[in-house]
Amino acid sequence: MNIGGRLEDLAPGEKIYSVRFMGDRCYLVTFKKVDPLFVIDLENPYNPNVLGYLKITGYSDYLHPYDENHIIGIGKETVEAEEGNFAWYQGVKISFFDVTDVGNPKEIDKYEIGDRGTDSPVLSDHKALLFDKPKNLLVMPVLVAEIDPAKYPGEIPPFTYGDYVWQGAYVFNISLTQGLVLKGRITHLDDASDVLKSYYPFSSSYSVKRALYIGNVLYTISDKMIKMNSLENLEELNQVKLP
Repeated sequence: MNIGGRLEDLAPGEKIYSVRFMGDRCYLVTFKKVDPLFVIDLENPYNPNVLGYLKITGYSDYLHPYDENHIIGIGKETVEAEEGNFAWYQGVKISFFDVTDVGNPKEIDKYEIGDRGTDSPVLSDHKALLFDKPKNLLVMPVLVAEIDPAKYPGEIPPFTYGDYVWQGAYVFNISLTQGLVLKGRITHLDDASDVLKSYYPFSSSYSVKRALYIGNVLYTISDKMIKMNSLENLEELNQVKLP
């Protein structure tokens, strides 16, 4: 195998966190303290070149196409550390990027979930994400950690972890006109605050792992349950407990 083309010294000292190839373009996220989203032209694979880039806080572990000119990024928000050349991870961040102007990509909307310690299987397994453009639907399982301000009088250090308070599926409407709008949340846990304290994150048999829809019904799936909710208003319709 011979190297056909290359890009070097793109982001010295940073690591590649996610890549998405769409037609003649490559979208590349690197990170160390801030998140550069690079738009790379691959029309001539022997001579790739950077068309534009955007620097924002946080990073995207996963990039998902919305349409040919828009892309969804899912990762973590970050806060730059004062004591070194790095950043502290914070809560889960969903970014909505507009790359219509390839030389000037923009983050047109974002949604942040929880505090440091919040996590989602989507960050390491793209199959955990449910996205359907015609339905303006985005669903992802999330383990939420929140900081209790009462425990930290004064300013809360950016390296502070939150306590696990909830696990389940976040359901969003996503569109170019309204951006990211939280429609609601669905959980399989009766008492999240008690159950999550006794489990390693996501190891609970009632942790939601997947979501799908059939018709106008949204199904969320954990090891012990399948729950059915209306896609229209997320009203619970039924549930099946699994052996």
